[in-house]
Amino acid sequence: MHLSLKSRLRAMLVAACAVAALAGGAAQAQEIPLVTGEHWTKSTEQSKKAYLVGLTNMLQVEVAYQAGNTLPESQTVVPRFAKGLKGNTLDGAIAKVDAWYAKNPGRMQQPVIETIWYELVVPGLQQNK
Repeated sequence: MHLSLKSRLRAMLVAACAVAALAGGAAQAQEIPLVTGEHWTKSTEQSKKAYLVGLTNMLQVEVAYQAGNTLPESQTVVPRFAKGLKGNTLDGAIAKVDAWYAKNPGRMQQPVIETIWYELVVPGLQQNK
């Protein structure tokens, strides 16, 4: 039986959710926090890389899922996010986010995803026109 890419991605996502739900145990009751500069600046390089890899993997899955059924720009940021991040490396992205929080110590409550948007994605969109 041949499954479409969308069906395979959906099946993988369901399987991953099931594994996460089963593995969650006691941690299941805790809400997943919005990662802020406070979390970021206390994290190891490996944790920062894991965050960025997770973010880019989520974007790749969403781009593949939307293939052939692209949403209007007013309904999704995924294509802009992917295009804006193009050409960045993990180490380069970490350096840019680290530098932003170092220059803005009073803004540690700003979510890392917002910092990534304004410090990497928006400038990347200008470069990758």
